[in-house]
Amino acid sequence: MNGAQAVVRALEEQGVTVVFGYPGATVCPLYDQLAHSGIRHILVRQEQNAGHGASGYARISGRPGVCLATSGPGATNLITALATAYMDSIPLVAITGQVASDLLGRDVFQEADITGAVAPFIKYAYLVKEPADLPRVMGEAFLLAGTGRPGPVLVDIPVDVLLGELDWKDPGPIQIRGYRPAGRGHQGQVRRVAEAIQEAKRPLLCAGGGVFASPGGVEALRAFSRESGLPVVTTMMGLGALPSADPLSLGMLGMHGSPRANQAVAQADLLLIVGARVGDRAVSAVAVERTKIVHIDIDPAEIGKNIGTAIPLVGDAATVLGQLRELHPQAGGTGWWKELSCRRPPRRGTGLDPQGVFACLSRRLEKDAVFVADVGQNQIWAANWLEIREGRFLTSGGMGTMGYAIPAALGAQLAAPHRQVVAVCGDGSFQMTMNELATSVQHQIPLKLIVMNNHTLGLVREIQTNSFGDRRFGVDLGAVPDIPAIAGAYGIPARRIAEDSQVEEGVRWLLETPGSCLLECQVDREEASH
Repeated sequence: MNGAQAVVRALEEQGVTVVFGYPGATVCPLYDQLAHSGIRHILVRQEQNAGHGASGYARISGRPGVCLATSGPGATNLITALATAYMDSIPLVAITGQVASDLLGRDVFQEADITGAVAPFIKYAYLVKEPADLPRVMGEAFLLAGTGRPGPVLVDIPVDVLLGELDWKDPGPIQIRGYRPAGRGHQGQVRRVAEAIQEAKRPLLCAGGGVFASPGGVEALRAFSRESGLPVVTTMMGLGALPSADPLSLGMLGMHGSPRANQAVAQADLLLIVGARVGDRAVSAVAVERTKIVHIDIDPAEIGKNIGTAIPLVGDAATVLGQLRELHPQAGGTGWWKELSCRRPPRRGTGLDPQGVFACLSRRLEKDAVFVADVGQNQIWAANWLEIREGRFLTSGGMGTMGYAIPAALGAQLAAPHRQVVAVCGDGSFQMTMNELATSVQHQIPLKLIVMNNHTLGLVREIQTNSFGDRRFGVDLGAVPDIPAIAGAYGIPARRIAEDSQVEEGVRWLLETPGSCLLECQVDREEASH
Protein backbone atom coordinates (compact mmCIF):
# COMPACT_ATOMS: atom_id res chain seq x y z
CA MET A 1 0.00 0.00 0.00
CA ASN A 2 1.02 3.64 -0.20
CA GLY A 3 1.31 6.10 2.67
CA ALA A 4 -2.15 7.60 2.12
CA GLN A 5 -3.72 4.14 2.32
CA ALA A 6 -1.76 3.50 5.52
CA VAL A 7 -3.10 6.69 7.12
CA VAL A 8 -6.69 5.76 6.25
CA ARG A 9 -6.19 2.23 7.58
CA ALA A 10 -4.74 3.64 10.80
CA LEU A 11 -7.75 5.95 11.19
CA GLU A 12 -10.12 3.04 10.64
CA GLU A 13 -8.29 0.90 13.19
CA GLN A 14 -8.64 3.74 15.71
CA GLY A 15 -12.40 3.67 15.18
CA VAL A 16 -12.53 7.06 13.45
CA THR A 17 -15.82 7.59 11.62
CA VAL A 18 -15.77 11.37 11.03
CA VAL A 19 -13.00 13.77 10.00
CA PHE A 20 -13.22 17.53 9.44
CA GLY A 21 -11.11 19.02 6.71
CA TYR A 22 -10.35 21.19 3.71
CA PRO A 23 -8.36 19.69 0.81
CA GLY A 24 -5.34 20.98 -1.05
CA ALA A 25 -2.61 19.73 -3.34
CA THR A 26 -0.36 18.05 -0.77
CA VAL A 27 -3.20 16.09 0.84
CA CYS A 28 -4.86 15.02 -2.41
CA PRO A 29 -3.38 11.50 -2.09
CA LEU A 30 -5.03 11.18 1.31
CA TYR A 31 -8.36 12.53 0.07
CA ASP A 32 -8.22 10.07 -2.84
CA GLN A 33 -8.06 7.19 -0.35
CA LEU A 34 -10.65 8.67 2.04
CA ALA A 35 -13.10 8.57 -0.88
CA HIS A 36 -12.86 4.75 -0.82
CA SER A 37 -13.26 4.41 2.95
CA GLY A 38 -16.25 4.40 5.27
CA ILE A 39 -15.02 7.53 7.06
CA ARG A 40 -17.31 10.51 6.69
CA HIS A 41 -15.55 13.70 5.61
CA ILE A 42 -17.06 17.04 6.68
CA LEU A 43 -15.95 19.79 4.30
CA VAL A 44 -15.70 22.98 6.36
CA ARG A 45 -15.34 26.45 4.86
CA GLN A 46 -12.07 27.34 6.61
CA GLU A 47 -9.43 25.13 8.20
CA GLN A 48 -9.64 26.68 11.67
CA ASN A 49 -13.21 25.47 11.82
CA ALA A 50 -12.07 21.92 11.02
CA GLY A 51 -10.13 22.06 14.28
CA HIS A 52 -13.05 23.52 16.23
CA GLY A 53 -15.42 20.96 14.72
CA ALA A 54 -13.07 18.16 15.75
CA SER A 55 -12.93 19.73 19.22
CA GLY A 56 -16.70 19.66 19.66
CA TYR A 57 -16.76 16.09 18.39
CA ALA A 58 -14.01 15.02 20.81
CA ARG A 59 -15.62 16.61 23.84
CA ILE A 60 -18.93 14.79 23.34
CA SER A 61 -17.67 11.48 21.94
CA GLY A 62 -14.85 11.11 24.48
CA ARG A 63 -12.44 10.16 21.66
CA PRO A 64 -9.82 12.25 19.84
CA GLY A 65 -11.31 14.36 17.07
CA VAL A 66 -9.55 14.37 13.69
CA CYS A 67 -8.98 17.29 11.33
CA LEU A 68 -7.17 17.57 7.99
CA ALA A 69 -5.52 20.47 6.16
CA THR A 70 -3.10 21.02 3.35
CA SER A 71 0.35 22.58 3.62
CA GLY A 72 1.17 26.28 3.97
CA PRO A 73 -1.89 28.43 4.69
CA GLY A 74 -4.07 25.38 5.22
CA ALA A 75 -1.84 24.25 8.05
CA THR A 76 -1.31 27.71 9.51
CA ASN A 77 -5.08 28.29 9.55
CA LEU A 78 -5.28 25.36 11.98
CA ILE A 79 -3.01 27.08 14.50
CA THR A 80 -5.73 28.91 16.44
CA ALA A 81 -7.81 25.74 16.74
CA LEU A 82 -4.80 23.78 18.01
CA ALA A 83 -3.96 26.47 20.56
CA THR A 84 -7.60 26.49 21.67
CA ALA A 85 -7.60 22.72 22.14
CA TYR A 86 -4.27 22.81 23.96
CA MET A 87 -5.43 25.38 26.51
CA ASP A 88 -8.61 23.42 27.24
CA SER A 89 -6.99 19.95 27.12
CA ILE A 90 -9.08 18.65 24.21
CA PRO A 91 -7.78 15.54 22.38
CA LEU A 92 -7.23 16.21 18.67
CA VAL A 93 -5.20 14.54 15.94
CA ALA A 94 -4.44 17.07 13.22
CA ILE A 95 -3.08 15.72 9.95
CA THR A 96 -1.43 18.20 7.60
CA GLY A 97 0.04 17.74 4.17
CA GLN A 98 3.55 19.01 3.54
CA VAL A 99 5.66 19.73 0.46
CA ALA A 100 7.90 16.94 -0.81
CA SER A 101 10.74 15.93 1.48
CA ASP A 102 13.47 17.01 -0.94
CA LEU A 103 11.97 20.52 -1.07
CA LEU A 104 11.78 21.13 2.67
CA GLY A 105 13.59 24.27 3.76
CA ARG A 106 13.66 25.81 0.28
CA ASP A 107 10.64 28.13 0.71
CA VAL A 108 8.76 26.49 -2.14
CA PHE A 109 5.10 27.09 -2.89
CA GLN A 110 2.88 26.58 0.18
CA GLU A 111 5.70 25.46 2.46
CA ALA A 112 5.44 26.31 6.14
CA ASP A 113 7.27 24.82 9.10
CA ILE A 114 4.06 23.86 10.85
CA THR A 115 5.71 21.55 13.39
CA GLY A 116 7.89 24.45 14.50
CA ALA A 117 5.04 26.95 14.41
CA VAL A 118 2.83 24.97 16.80
CA ALA A 119 5.60 23.92 19.20
CA PRO A 120 4.48 26.20 22.09
CA PHE A 121 0.93 24.82 22.17
CA ILE A 122 0.95 21.22 21.02
CA LYS A 123 1.23 18.05 23.03
CA TYR A 124 3.50 16.58 20.38
CA ALA A 125 4.23 17.12 16.68
CA TYR A 126 5.53 14.62 14.13
CA LEU A 127 7.17 15.28 10.76
CA VAL A 128 7.00 11.87 9.09
CA LYS A 129 10.12 11.00 7.09
CA GLU A 130 9.36 7.47 5.84
CA PRO A 131 6.13 5.76 4.72
CA ALA A 132 7.00 2.76 6.89
CA ASP A 133 6.79 4.97 10.00
CA LEU A 134 3.11 5.85 9.45
CA PRO A 135 1.44 2.91 11.29
CA ARG A 136 3.52 3.57 14.40
CA VAL A 137 3.25 7.36 14.24
CA MET A 138 -0.53 7.32 13.83
CA GLY A 139 -0.89 4.91 16.75
CA GLU A 140 1.33 7.08 18.93
CA ALA A 141 -0.58 10.22 17.92
CA PHE A 142 -3.89 8.82 19.15
CA LEU A 143 -2.31 7.48 22.33
CA LEU A 144 -0.73 10.84 23.16
CA ALA A 145 -3.83 12.87 22.29
CA GLY A 146 -6.25 10.83 24.37
CA THR A 147 -4.28 9.78 27.47
CA GLY A 148 -2.79 11.60 30.42
CA ARG A 149 -3.69 15.24 30.11
CA PRO A 150 -5.45 15.21 26.71
CA GLY A 151 -4.37 17.61 24.01
CA PRO A 152 -3.74 18.14 20.29
CA VAL A 153 -1.15 16.13 18.37
CA LEU A 154 0.02 17.14 14.89
CA VAL A 155 1.12 14.69 12.17
CA ASP A 156 2.76 16.53 9.26
CA ILE A 157 3.21 14.28 6.20
CA PRO A 158 5.15 15.29 3.07
CA VAL A 159 3.33 14.44 -0.16
CA ASP A 160 6.04 12.01 -1.27
CA VAL A 161 5.53 10.06 1.99
CA LEU A 162 1.80 9.83 1.25
CA LEU A 163 2.61 8.50 -2.22
CA GLY A 164 5.50 6.25 -1.13
CA GLU A 165 5.03 2.50 -0.73
CA LEU A 166 5.24 0.40 2.44
CA ASP A 167 4.38 -3.03 3.74
CA TRP A 168 1.88 -2.55 6.56
CA LYS A 169 3.22 -3.84 9.85
CA ASP A 170 0.86 -3.84 12.79
CA PRO A 171 2.60 -1.72 15.47
CA GLY A 172 0.95 -3.77 18.22
CA PRO A 173 0.38 -2.24 21.66
CA ILE A 174 1.76 1.29 21.49
CA GLN A 175 4.38 2.15 24.08
CA ILE A 176 6.33 5.40 24.15
CA ARG A 177 9.53 5.49 26.14
CA GLY A 178 9.26 7.95 29.03
CA TYR A 179 5.51 8.48 28.61
CA ARG A 180 3.82 7.11 31.71
CA PRO A 181 0.94 9.39 32.73
CA ALA A 182 -0.05 8.96 36.33
CA GLY A 183 -3.39 7.35 37.07
CA ARG A 184 -3.55 6.36 40.70
CA GLY A 185 -2.65 8.97 43.31
CA HIS A 186 0.02 8.41 45.95
CA GLN A 187 -1.80 6.78 48.84
CA GLY A 188 0.04 8.84 51.46
CA GLN A 189 -1.06 12.06 49.79
CA VAL A 190 -4.60 10.73 49.48
CA ARG A 191 -4.68 10.16 53.25
CA ARG A 192 -3.39 13.71 53.84
CA VAL A 193 -6.23 15.09 51.71
CA ALA A 194 -8.82 13.02 53.59
CA GLU A 195 -7.45 14.27 56.93
CA ALA A 196 -7.54 17.88 55.70
CA ILE A 197 -11.21 17.48 54.76
CA GLN A 198 -12.00 16.08 58.21
CA GLU A 199 -10.25 18.97 59.95
CA ALA A 200 -11.70 21.77 57.82
CA LYS A 201 -14.63 23.87 59.02
CA ARG A 202 -15.48 25.38 55.63
CA PRO A 203 -14.21 22.95 52.95
CA LEU A 204 -15.00 23.61 49.30
CA LEU A 205 -14.48 21.56 46.14
CA CYS A 206 -13.58 23.24 42.83
CA ALA A 207 -14.18 21.16 39.68
CA GLY A 208 -12.48 21.95 36.39
CA GLY A 209 -12.54 20.57 32.86
CA GLY A 210 -10.28 17.70 33.87
CA VAL A 211 -13.30 16.08 35.51
CA PHE A 212 -14.83 15.63 32.03
CA ALA A 213 -11.53 14.54 30.48
CA SER A 214 -11.26 11.69 33.00
CA PRO A 215 -13.42 8.67 32.09
CA GLY A 216 -15.96 8.38 34.88
CA GLY A 217 -14.79 11.66 36.39
CA VAL A 218 -18.21 13.31 36.54
CA GLU A 219 -19.82 10.33 38.24
CA ALA A 220 -16.94 10.08 40.71
CA LEU A 221 -17.13 13.78 41.56
CA ARG A 222 -20.88 13.70 42.13
CA ALA A 223 -20.61 10.64 44.34
CA PHE A 224 -17.73 12.11 46.34
CA SER A 225 -19.49 15.45 46.86
CA ARG A 226 -22.69 13.72 47.96
CA GLU A 227 -20.98 11.27 50.34
CA SER A 228 -18.58 13.79 51.90
CA GLY A 229 -20.96 16.75 51.99
CA LEU A 230 -18.56 19.08 50.16
CA PRO A 231 -20.21 21.95 48.25
CA VAL A 232 -18.93 22.46 44.70
CA VAL A 233 -17.92 25.47 42.65
CA THR A 234 -16.73 25.04 39.07
CA THR A 235 -14.51 26.79 36.61
CA MET A 236 -16.13 27.67 33.29
CA MET A 237 -14.73 24.46 31.82
CA GLY A 238 -16.19 22.49 34.72
CA LEU A 239 -19.78 23.71 34.32
CA GLY A 240 -22.15 20.76 34.43
CA ALA A 241 -19.93 18.61 36.63
CA LEU A 242 -22.75 18.93 39.14
CA PRO A 243 -26.31 19.73 38.03
CA SER A 244 -27.10 23.42 38.52
CA ALA A 245 -30.06 22.61 40.78
CA ASP A 246 -28.09 20.30 43.07
CA PRO A 247 -28.15 21.66 46.65
CA LEU A 248 -24.35 21.35 46.78
CA SER A 249 -23.80 23.31 43.53
CA LEU A 250 -22.75 26.93 44.12
CA GLY A 251 -22.11 27.90 40.49
CA MET A 252 -19.14 29.21 38.55
CA LEU A 253 -16.32 31.03 40.31
CA GLY A 254 -13.93 33.64 39.00
CA MET A 255 -13.82 37.04 37.35
CA HIS A 256 -17.11 36.42 35.54
CA GLY A 257 -18.57 33.98 38.02
CA SER A 258 -21.48 34.16 40.43
CA PRO A 259 -21.29 36.20 43.66
CA ARG A 260 -22.26 33.10 45.64
CA ALA A 261 -19.40 31.00 44.26
CA ASN A 262 -16.84 33.74 44.78
CA GLN A 263 -18.00 34.37 48.34
CA ALA A 264 -17.67 30.66 49.04
CA VAL A 265 -14.08 30.67 47.75
CA ALA A 266 -13.25 33.71 49.87
CA GLN A 267 -14.67 32.12 53.04
CA ALA A 268 -13.42 28.54 52.57
CA ASP A 269 -10.61 27.34 54.83
CA LEU A 270 -9.90 24.37 52.52
CA LEU A 271 -10.14 24.50 48.72
CA LEU A 272 -9.92 21.13 47.00
CA ILE A 273 -9.18 21.75 43.29
CA VAL A 274 -9.79 18.84 40.92
CA GLY A 275 -8.76 18.94 37.26
CA ALA A 276 -8.38 22.71 36.91
CA ARG A 277 -5.44 24.80 35.74
CA VAL A 278 -6.33 27.59 38.22
CA GLY A 279 -6.02 30.31 35.60
CA ASP A 280 -6.07 33.98 36.51
CA ARG A 281 -9.75 34.39 35.62
CA ALA A 282 -10.79 31.50 37.84
CA VAL A 283 -8.97 31.77 41.17
CA SER A 284 -6.98 34.78 42.33
CA ALA A 285 -3.95 33.92 44.47
CA VAL A 286 -4.75 36.97 46.62
CA ALA A 287 -8.33 35.80 47.26
CA VAL A 288 -7.15 32.48 48.72
CA GLU A 289 -3.85 33.49 50.31
CA ARG A 290 -5.06 32.28 53.74
CA THR A 291 -6.81 29.18 52.41
CA LYS A 292 -5.33 25.69 52.52
CA ILE A 293 -5.10 24.46 48.92
CA VAL A 294 -5.29 20.85 47.74
CA HIS A 295 -4.62 20.49 44.03
CA ILE A 296 -5.42 17.23 42.20
CA ASP A 297 -4.36 17.06 38.56
CA ILE A 298 -3.02 14.50 36.13
CA ASP A 299 -0.44 17.01 34.89
CA PRO A 300 2.16 17.67 37.62
CA ALA A 301 3.30 20.82 35.80
CA GLU A 302 -0.03 22.51 36.62
CA ILE A 303 0.09 21.86 40.36
CA GLY A 304 1.43 24.91 42.16
CA LYS A 305 2.07 26.81 38.92
CA ASN A 306 -0.43 29.58 39.52
CA ILE A 307 -1.30 29.24 43.18
CA GLY A 308 0.46 27.97 46.30
CA THR A 309 -0.48 24.38 47.10
CA ALA A 310 -0.34 22.78 50.55
CA ILE A 311 -1.11 19.22 49.39
CA PRO A 312 -0.24 18.32 45.78
CA LEU A 313 -1.73 15.11 44.43
CA VAL A 314 -0.93 13.84 40.92
CA GLY A 315 -3.41 11.48 39.34
CA ASP A 316 -6.49 10.91 37.25
CA ALA A 317 -9.55 12.68 38.64
CA ALA A 318 -11.87 9.68 38.69
CA THR A 319 -9.24 7.38 40.16
CA VAL A 320 -8.14 9.78 42.90
CA LEU A 321 -11.71 10.65 43.87
CA GLY A 322 -12.39 6.92 44.08
CA GLN A 323 -9.40 6.54 46.42
CA LEU A 324 -10.72 9.36 48.58
CA ARG A 325 -14.17 7.81 48.73
CA GLU A 326 -12.65 4.63 50.18
CA LEU A 327 -11.47 6.67 53.19
CA HIS A 328 -14.95 8.17 53.77
CA PRO A 329 -13.90 11.71 54.77
CA GLN A 330 -16.75 13.85 56.11
CA ALA A 331 -16.79 17.62 55.78
CA GLY A 332 -17.03 19.60 58.98
CA GLY A 333 -19.16 22.74 59.21
CA THR A 334 -21.88 21.42 56.90
CA GLY A 335 -24.23 24.03 55.54
CA TRP A 336 -21.89 26.99 56.06
CA TRP A 337 -22.43 28.14 52.47
CA LYS A 338 -26.25 28.24 52.53
CA GLU A 339 -26.57 31.89 53.55
CA LEU A 340 -24.31 33.21 50.76
CA SER A 341 -25.87 35.79 48.48
CA CYS A 342 -26.80 35.04 44.88
CA ARG A 343 -28.37 38.40 44.07
CA ARG A 344 -27.99 39.84 40.59
CA PRO A 345 -26.57 43.39 40.31
CA PRO A 346 -28.91 46.02 38.82
CA ARG A 347 -29.27 45.90 35.02
CA ARG A 348 -27.71 48.62 32.90
CA GLY A 349 -29.54 47.92 29.67
CA THR A 350 -33.20 48.19 28.72
CA GLY A 351 -35.42 46.09 26.47
CA LEU A 352 -34.90 42.37 26.06
CA ASP A 353 -33.26 40.87 29.16
CA PRO A 354 -30.64 38.23 28.23
CA GLN A 355 -31.27 36.42 31.51
CA GLY A 356 -34.81 35.71 30.37
CA VAL A 357 -33.53 33.99 27.23
CA PHE A 358 -31.37 31.57 29.21
CA ALA A 359 -34.07 31.04 31.83
CA CYS A 360 -36.48 30.06 29.06
CA LEU A 361 -33.87 27.77 27.50
CA SER A 362 -33.31 26.15 30.89
CA ARG A 363 -36.98 25.26 31.08
CA ARG A 364 -37.26 23.96 27.53
CA LEU A 365 -33.97 22.20 26.83
CA GLU A 366 -33.88 18.43 27.12
CA LYS A 367 -32.12 17.27 30.26
CA ASP A 368 -29.09 15.88 28.38
CA ALA A 369 -28.81 18.78 25.92
CA VAL A 370 -25.42 20.01 24.78
CA PHE A 371 -25.04 23.79 24.93
CA VAL A 372 -22.17 25.48 23.11
CA ALA A 373 -21.30 29.07 24.03
CA ASP A 374 -19.05 31.36 22.06
CA VAL A 375 -16.84 34.01 23.67
CA GLY A 376 -17.91 37.39 24.99
CA GLN A 377 -20.96 38.57 26.88
CA ASN A 378 -23.05 35.72 25.46
CA GLN A 379 -20.65 33.25 27.09
CA ILE A 380 -20.89 34.90 30.52
CA TRP A 381 -24.67 35.17 30.37
CA ALA A 382 -24.94 31.51 29.46
CA ALA A 383 -22.41 30.35 32.06
CA ASN A 384 -24.21 32.14 34.88
CA TRP A 385 -27.85 31.76 33.93
CA LEU A 386 -28.25 28.53 32.00
CA GLU A 387 -29.40 25.62 34.16
CA ILE A 388 -27.49 22.44 33.30
CA ARG A 389 -29.02 19.13 34.31
CA GLU A 390 -27.45 16.02 32.76
CA GLY A 391 -26.09 17.80 29.70
CA ARG A 392 -22.84 19.51 28.75
CA PHE A 393 -21.64 23.10 28.50
CA LEU A 394 -18.96 23.58 25.85
CA THR A 395 -16.97 26.75 25.27
CA SER A 396 -13.45 28.04 24.69
CA GLY A 397 -12.27 28.74 28.22
CA GLY A 398 -8.49 29.02 28.26
CA MET A 399 -7.90 30.73 24.94
CA GLY A 400 -11.21 32.58 24.68
CA THR A 401 -11.48 32.01 20.93
CA MET A 402 -14.27 33.91 19.23
CA GLY A 403 -15.99 31.95 16.50
CA TYR A 404 -15.74 28.63 18.37
CA ALA A 405 -19.43 27.94 18.91
CA ILE A 406 -20.78 27.27 15.42
CA PRO A 407 -18.19 24.72 14.23
CA ALA A 408 -17.92 23.12 17.69
CA ALA A 409 -21.70 22.70 17.80
CA LEU A 410 -21.60 20.98 14.40
CA GLY A 411 -18.96 18.60 15.74
CA ALA A 412 -20.93 17.94 18.92
CA GLN A 413 -24.07 17.18 16.93
CA LEU A 414 -22.18 14.69 14.74
CA ALA A 415 -20.84 12.99 17.88
CA ALA A 416 -24.34 12.73 19.38
CA PRO A 417 -26.90 12.88 16.55
CA HIS A 418 -29.80 12.01 18.86
CA ARG A 419 -29.04 14.67 21.48
CA GLN A 420 -30.28 18.24 21.39
CA VAL A 421 -27.43 20.67 20.59
CA VAL A 422 -27.88 24.45 20.86
CA ALA A 423 -25.27 27.15 20.28
CA VAL A 424 -25.17 30.82 21.25
CA CYS A 425 -22.89 33.55 19.96
CA GLY A 426 -22.75 37.33 19.71
CA ASP A 427 -22.99 39.28 16.50
CA GLY A 428 -19.20 39.67 16.53
CA SER A 429 -18.37 35.97 16.90
CA PHE A 430 -21.18 35.03 14.49
CA GLN A 431 -19.51 36.99 11.72
CA MET A 432 -16.22 35.16 12.32
CA THR A 433 -17.61 31.73 11.41
CA MET A 434 -21.01 32.31 9.81
CA ASN A 435 -19.64 30.64 6.66
CA GLU A 436 -20.08 27.32 8.47
CA LEU A 437 -23.84 27.71 8.07
CA ALA A 438 -23.12 26.26 4.63
CA THR A 439 -21.51 23.22 6.25
CA SER A 440 -24.62 22.72 8.35
CA VAL A 441 -26.86 22.78 5.30
CA GLN A 442 -24.66 20.75 2.96
CA HIS A 443 -24.05 17.95 5.44
CA GLN A 444 -27.56 18.12 6.95
CA ILE A 445 -26.32 18.78 10.48
CA PRO A 446 -29.12 20.48 12.43
CA LEU A 447 -27.77 23.70 13.96
CA LYS A 448 -29.91 25.48 16.54
CA LEU A 449 -28.27 28.89 16.82
CA ILE A 450 -29.04 31.91 19.00
CA VAL A 451 -27.33 35.21 18.14
CA MET A 452 -27.31 37.84 20.87
CA ASN A 453 -27.04 40.98 18.74
CA ASN A 454 -26.11 44.29 20.40
CA HIS A 455 -24.29 45.75 17.37
CA THR A 456 -21.07 46.02 19.34
CA LEU A 457 -18.20 44.00 20.75
CA GLY A 458 -19.96 43.97 24.10
CA LEU A 459 -17.30 42.65 26.45
CA VAL A 460 -14.58 44.94 25.09
CA ARG A 461 -17.06 47.82 25.27
CA GLU A 462 -17.58 46.98 28.96
CA ILE A 463 -13.83 47.09 29.57
CA GLN A 464 -13.63 50.48 27.89
CA THR A 465 -16.60 51.70 29.94
CA ASN A 466 -15.29 50.47 33.28
CA SER A 467 -11.54 50.99 32.92
CA PHE A 468 -10.98 53.64 30.25
CA GLY A 469 -13.43 56.39 31.08
CA ASP A 470 -16.10 55.03 28.73
CA ARG A 471 -13.92 56.01 25.75
CA ARG A 472 -15.26 53.61 23.13
CA PHE A 473 -13.14 52.88 20.10
CA GLY A 474 -13.04 50.04 17.62
CA VAL A 475 -16.03 48.21 19.07
CA ASP A 476 -19.01 49.47 17.06
CA LEU A 477 -20.14 46.79 14.59
CA GLY A 478 -22.86 48.95 13.09
CA ALA A 479 -26.30 47.82 11.98
CA VAL A 480 -25.06 45.33 9.39
CA PRO A 481 -25.42 42.59 8.43
CA ASP A 482 -29.07 41.62 8.54
CA ILE A 483 -28.46 38.35 10.39
CA PRO A 484 -31.79 36.62 9.59
CA ALA A 485 -31.24 37.54 5.94
CA ILE A 486 -27.77 35.97 6.08
CA ALA A 487 -29.30 32.77 7.44
CA GLY A 488 -31.95 32.91 4.73
CA ALA A 489 -29.26 33.10 2.06
CA TYR A 490 -28.04 29.71 3.30
CA GLY A 491 -31.58 28.35 3.28
CA ILE A 492 -31.89 28.42 7.08
CA PRO A 493 -35.14 29.70 8.67
CA ALA A 494 -34.58 32.65 11.02
CA ARG A 495 -36.52 34.94 13.35
CA ARG A 496 -35.73 38.16 15.21
CA ILE A 497 -37.03 39.08 18.65
CA ALA A 498 -36.50 42.32 20.58
CA GLU A 499 -38.86 42.19 23.58
CA ASP A 500 -39.19 39.97 26.65
CA SER A 501 -42.74 39.08 25.60
CA GLN A 502 -41.36 37.40 22.47
CA VAL A 503 -38.80 35.18 24.21
CA GLU A 504 -41.02 32.22 25.09
CA GLU A 505 -42.42 31.85 21.58
CA GLY A 506 -39.02 32.49 19.97
CA VAL A 507 -37.26 29.78 21.97
CA ARG A 508 -40.13 27.34 21.41
CA TRP A 509 -39.90 27.96 17.66
CA LEU A 510 -36.12 27.48 17.67
CA LEU A 511 -36.25 24.14 19.46
CA GLU A 512 -39.28 22.71 17.66
CA THR A 513 -38.43 23.69 14.07
CA PRO A 514 -36.91 20.73 12.22
CA GLY A 515 -33.35 21.09 10.96
CA SER A 516 -31.17 24.16 11.27
CA CYS A 517 -32.65 27.48 12.35
CA LEU A 518 -31.50 30.77 13.85
CA LEU A 519 -33.00 33.05 16.49
CA GLU A 520 -31.63 36.60 16.69
CA CYS A 521 -32.14 38.35 20.03
CA GLN A 522 -31.78 42.12 19.84
CA VAL A 523 -30.00 43.26 23.02
CA ASP A 524 -29.30 46.77 24.29
CA ARG A 525 -25.64 47.66 23.68
CA GLU A 526 -25.43 48.98 27.28
CA GLU A 527 -26.34 45.57 28.73
CA ALA A 528 -23.71 44.36 31.19
CA SER A 529 -22.26 40.86 31.35
CA HIS A 530 -23.42 40.40 34.97
